Amino acid sequence: MRNAERPDPMSEPDLKKRTKAFALRVLKRVDALPKTAASRALASQIVRSGTSVATNYRAACRAKSPADFIAKMGIVKEEAVAFR
Repeated sequence: MRNAERPDPMSEPDLKKRTKAFALRVLKRVDALPKTAASRALASQIVRSGTSVATNYRAACRAKSPADFIAKMGIVKEEAVAFR
């Protein structure tokens, strides 16, 4: 497949799908954690952080200006880096 025929992996629709898939994978992994008090406390934070990547990316797509987009993408990056 030539480069011109490949979908852009950084396109808005593709990133929306990928961030949603990431959130769903986070939820699935959290469900697999043991049911202890400690894991419940950690699971809550992991769910908020992991699902916020998709939420914040969608907010960035609705930015009012290029500067607003950059600021909102910074938030997306901060949340995503927590999962490295």
